[in-house]
Amino acid sequence: MWLLLAFIAVPMIEIALFIQVGGLIGVWWTLLIVLVTAIAGSYMVRNQGLREISNLQRSFSELNDPTEPLANGAMILFAGALLLTPGFFTDAVGLSLLVPRVRRAAFLWAKSRIKVQSFTMGEPPQRPHHPQQPQDRVIDVDFEDVTQGNPRRDEPSEWTRH
Repeated sequence: MWLLLAFIAVPMIEIALFIQVGGLIGVWWTLLIVLVTAIAGSYMVRNQGLREISNLQRSFSELNDPTEPLANGAMILFAGALLLTPGFFTDAVGLSLLVPRVRRAAFLWAKSRIKVQSFTMGEPPQRPHHPQQPQDRVIDVDFEDVTQGNPRRDEPSEWTRH
């Protein structure tokens, strides 16, 4: 229901703003503003997106919780889509999502409304230890002893020869 209201309300807000701003400053200035915000927004999204990718990689390599960098990346991506959409309202929302404090507040708000049942990082939880039970599986293999005599140490092994 909320999504339907957004799909109806946002275009109506944009049309009203285009009419108001276009009446005040003229059509060409209005179109120029929309074009400039799309170009500047794309540049900002690219820079901040690359920064968030490095933060995400760092959190993975340090085994930290990647939730916030992932959420920031998603909000930056959404901001880019809003900035490329022509309009003043979408530009305002998109530019606000490029402000780190706004993203942080949105992340904390969403985090307070979402309940995580379980989260683990690193090694999977240990299962209760059961003593080894004999298996009925038989593995049939053939082998050849290649260590007969003294192996030659002056040549590389068969495994490294190219």
